[in-house]
Amino acid sequence: MAKFVIKLEREKCIGCGSCAAVCPVNWELKDDGKAMPINTELEDLGCNQTAVEICPARCIHIQPAP
Repeated sequence: MAKFVIKLEREKCIGCGSCAAVCPVNWELKDDGKAMPINTELEDLGCNQTAVEICPARCIHIQPAP
């Protein structure tokens, strides 16, 4: 069972690609140039926490799983 859930405010994404650069195992840029997580449910944070911290748009949020 997942311990964390990624919430992305995609409308705020500016498509800079910093999340994909620091965490390519779970982040990718889609055809529209905006970021999307590959998995939204996580067992551990791994590099996803760095993606949260580096995002200039502050549109990535990680919450405890319900």
